[in-house]
Amino acid sequence: MWRILLVTAAGLAALAQSPAASNVRGAQYPQVHTDRRVTFQVKLPTAQKVQVMPGGGSNGLGKGPFDMTRNADGVWTTTIGPVQPGFHYYWLLIDGAAVNDPNSETYFGWARQSSGIDVPDAALDFYEPKDVPHGDVRMHWYRSRVTGLMRRAFVYTPPGYDANPRTRYPVLYLQHGSGESERGWTAQGRANFILDNLLAAGMAKPMIIVMENGYGTRPGETTQRGNEAFPDVVIQDLIPEIDKAYRTKTGRESRAIAGLSMGGGQAMQIGLANLDRFAYIGTFSGAGARNFDIATSYNGVFKDTAAFNKKVKLLWIGCGREDSLFAGSSTLHQALDQAGVRNTWYEGPGLHDWQVWRIHLHEFIPKLFQEN
Repeated sequence: MWRILLVTAAGLAALAQSPAASNVRGAQYPQVHTDRRVTFQVKLPTAQKVQVMPGGGSNGLGKGPFDMTRNADGVWTTTIGPVQPGFHYYWLLIDGAAVNDPNSETYFGWARQSSGIDVPDAALDFYEPKDVPHGDVRMHWYRSRVTGLMRRAFVYTPPGYDANPRTRYPVLYLQHGSGESERGWTAQGRANFILDNLLAAGMAKPMIIVMENGYGTRPGETTQRGNEAFPDVVIQDLIPEIDKAYRTKTGRESRAIAGLSMGGGQAMQIGLANLDRFAYIGTFSGAGARNFDIATSYNGVFKDTAAFNKKVKLLWIGCGREDSLFAGSSTLHQALDQAGVRNTWYEGPGLHDWQVWRIHLHEFIPKLFQEN
């Protein structure tokens, strides 16, 4: 007996699915449906209980853990969502133990190697690799006098860098968030593709981007967060190293610093304390107004408003509206506005996650070095 199945257009869209771009080569799962539901699948014949846990317990995937269902062959499956577009950390809970999904690439987040899934955004493609000229991401090792250790930075050089040996470039120092690493802005944030696409569209100046690990301690020092020496690493080690090794423009008006979350706080701390070195400062979900005083905060850098406005080309503050830090960021912006401190405020939808920070970087970069 034949049965006729009527499927609506919406139903067809829900049925269409493909392996996530963040999967390891050849892995068919996780699969992303066109309606942004996600199906996870893993074979664990001896497991008694398997769940999908979003990074931190809750992120753009939703609030977990999500139970998976076992079939007779020991294959566990669950479908969740629709989820938020963008990059999300997750791991599997196998009989209560947190492990990475063997189907996923790993990314350093939550202070550990974590699984991750990148869910396409139907409305945004500015961070996708396109058929345009591409810059290079170089791995640069150097010895830090501050920490006494070898350190690694990822350095983006724009298209044509090697072909034009007499050209010098401004530099953006771009920092990751807490529990992440110098890999974050390329592996999770796709900063290199963002700049490639902006350059191809004529929307940005060619620049070098330097991405360092935002942690550092002095020899023998025990600290609470492990990042207390990082400002000295940037000023005493990193900037001189980059200026020596790459064809940089070394004036303050050719240097910017920005970051997300912890890195946004570091950008404010380092940039505002070293205005002789930085003329552009950006903080993405990393600024707050707790105990903020226009005359004393950040060592009183805002007290002489006219001098600050003359010296700083751009102070950029952004945060997603669903971020828990939104109130503090917007209050800081308002306090600066009321005091006459020139700043650029950017808000948009989104959580404390990489999709928001990709958007922030895409909005921030075109404002850099335009007067040079």
